[in-house]
Amino acid sequence: MDESPAFSLSNILDADNHTEIEHPGRNGVPVGGWDEETNSKPVEEGSCVECEDQPAEVRCETCGNDIFCEVCFASQHRKGSRKTHVVKPLSGKEKPKPVVAAADERDERPEDEMDADDDEDYEDVPSAPSTEILLSAQPAVGASVGEWFVERCRYIPLRLNLGERKYLRLLEAALTVSEYTDKIDTIGYGLSKAKRIVQQIRELCAIMSGLLLSADYKRGQELFTDRDFQANAEFYQLIFELGRRHKIMNPEKMRTTYGKLIYLLQDSQTPEVQDLLSFSCVRPIKTVYTLLEENDGLDLLRDDLVTIATKEIYSEGRSRRDIQKDIKSKERAIETLASRYGRKDLTPDDVRLCLYSIGDNHAFLRTNRDPCERMIGYLKQYFHATEAKDSKSSLAIRSGKNGARLSHDHSKQYAYVIQSLTLWREILHEMFHLWSLAEGDLLSENVPYRLRDTGQGLNRVQAAPKTSRMMHQILNKAQRSVGSWVGSSVIHMGDHNVPNSLLFIDKYTQIYRILLPICNTLSQIEGLAAKPAIRSYIDDEFGSPDNLRREILGDFFRHGFDGSGADNFFDAGSCIDGRLTSAWNWCSTLEKKRYFHVFLLTGFTGFDGEW
Repeated sequence: MDESPAFSLSNILDADNHTEIEHPGRNGVPVGGWDEETNSKPVEEGSCVECEDQPAEVRCETCGNDIFCEVCFASQHRKGSRKTHVVKPLSGKEKPKPVVAAADERDERPEDEMDADDDEDYEDVPSAPSTEILLSAQPAVGASVGEWFVERCRYIPLRLNLGERKYLRLLEAALTVSEYTDKIDTIGYGLSKAKRIVQQIRELCAIMSGLLLSADYKRGQELFTDRDFQANAEFYQLIFELGRRHKIMNPEKMRTTYGKLIYLLQDSQTPEVQDLLSFSCVRPIKTVYTLLEENDGLDLLRDDLVTIATKEIYSEGRSRRDIQKDIKSKERAIETLASRYGRKDLTPDDVRLCLYSIGDNHAFLRTNRDPCERMIGYLKQYFHATEAKDSKSSLAIRSGKNGARLSHDHSKQYAYVIQSLTLWREILHEMFHLWSLAEGDLLSENVPYRLRDTGQGLNRVQAAPKTSRMMHQILNKAQRSVGSWVGSSVIHMGDHNVPNSLLFIDKYTQIYRILLPICNTLSQIEGLAAKPAIRSYIDDEFGSPDNLRREILGDFFRHGFDGSGADNFFDAGSCIDGRLTSAWNWCSTLEKKRYFHVFLLTGFTGFDGEW
């Protein structure tokens, strides 16, 4: 049998005809594509049957002696008939049955319209539902502030310096012109599996070689002279890591190029591609914690001045004198810490970079998480001020009326909305941690994806066990916070609704795009009303500025959380992801609302940054 041509960098870059370059199979077995259905691996003995990656802790005798970890058991046996299942810890000791805060009661939708995910998953709520909001943005009572910073900084990426930003621009330029996903994520491309692998390697070669040649001509010449990617592995890993780090810290950036980058890296993790490249394109994200740990500087995070050195200074409602005072106090704290902890292996500039990176995280939370807090405050004010005195102020919705797909009375809808906002707040507070786990799932060598038509085009459907487990922990935390839960607690992950963890992250980083414009408009109504001409318009159309504010809030709280936005309850409804789908559906109808002109008067340009 003739041997296949040697697969080298020289062949890839120089050969005109690549039809004969084949990657030899292993042990005589042809190489298969990773976008095909593969048999799932059996669950390891002693692992949870649900998440399959955590050690089991309890056994449910009613479920056929299935074993679960604590998180999966709590999420599946919290309500409905499942709460009565007989469960024992693996040690053999009887486990107390879960306590449910409120009696089970189905939603008021017709039985045949219930979401399959909603089965046995609804609870009624008290007439005065609990509205306690988690304060996880601060250390727990009795906990050390320093240890809270240490744990938090494990997932805070380092801010890019000037030299790294030069490489970032090269990466973005290369990804912008790349057609990687157009060529790879397609069915019936006309090439064999081995030839598709070759084409992916050529794409990787073109991107990485161009980046290196553009950034450093001398090193680029060495690459083309030696034809050795492995010798430059560290540089390529750095370039790709910079792009990932920049995106995590700035979710609004790289909106079209990050997907190409992460899918390219996802393919590079397959054994076939790694064998051809002889190195991995992926390296861990550089965080504040890793930099300090490598240089024995974690004591910096335990210093009391870190709180002052990283706090965000804002100007709303404050005098210039107070602002300047805070700025000087913050600058003194930064310089004191840089002098106190700076040394040869951890320079003062490194200390400043760590502090600025923590400050960037605070800015991220203020922009993304705090609008949820503001909307929760608006909701409480609305609920206690109106008390459902008339049909216009009531939050009640009914399936089939005005596009709603759920049926809730005034009190139940209030509980449903405040639970959703509380959950969004907790997700955004842990977004950097979730992002780290999401990339871990995407770039895992042991979790393949399948290219499938999900109804919204071809998507890479891939399980996300780490992200899913973290989401269940956040959901469990939010459920304990509010005391009772209305609607389904199903989290879609790795299915046609949310194909993979990349789309999950993209979905929840859009929350501030929904809530921030609404909060900005509401906060500017009083300023608009101070202008006589606009005040006359508001009085004639809505009666008063307060009536205008209540109309906007009431409409959003009703129809931004009514289960709409999809053709069936499997894709929307009251499940965790369906709540966000409903909010986006409300955004798409804003221009039809009679208060739309008020949004325009406050500078609204669209929920996506443009109109």
